[in-house]
Amino acid sequence: MLRSDTSGPDWNRLFEIASGQAGYFTTQQAADAGYSTHLLRKHIHAGRVTRSRRGIYRLVHFPPSEHEELVTAWLWSEQVGVISHQTALALHGLSDVLPAHVHLTLPAAWGKRRFRVPPGVVLHHADVMPEDRAWFGAVPITNTLRTLRDCADAGFSPELLRQAARQALRRGLVARNELGDVDRALASFRGLGT
Repeated sequence: MLRSDTSGPDWNRLFEIASGQAGYFTTQQAADAGYSTHLLRKHIHAGRVTRSRRGIYRLVHFPPSEHEELVTAWLWSEQVGVISHQTALALHGLSDVLPAHVHLTLPAAWGKRRFRVPPGVVLHHADVMPEDRAWFGAVPITNTLRTLRDCADAGFSPELLRQAARQALRRGLVARNELGDVDRALASFRGLGT
């Protein structure tokens, strides 16, 4: 049974939570604002709230956001996941990558857990330190250097990896001496080095 910190439902608190998350909130966050699952169902039937996926809801009248799939993936991860790899590369505006899925890195310890991965989400497992994180709106993403390293380690397309590294260097987002992992990944592709 979910417990609430408040004495009763607080719509303003629920709205404040959802506002920072593109209009979305979790069952636990609703409980923290005083909403039981029974009360949530009432709001769903009244048309104030919709269920996005198991344990994740959205305020109906909240303005839509361009990257809502990132928020729902992050909330699904209990807010410990970090948007990464090709998805982070696209969000940083590096290379012409157009990811078909949301890439999400969960803590390494989660690699042994068994759970159903939402459609459209690709999981990676590694510990992402705070200094390797940045924010894109409401969600954490890997910073530019960590993103390039993750893509290099994952065997990302050499053409796109080279393009991303060059753009990051040109924009001053990384230093040349920080790209050892990227150089090693590209070494076997003649003429593609950064």
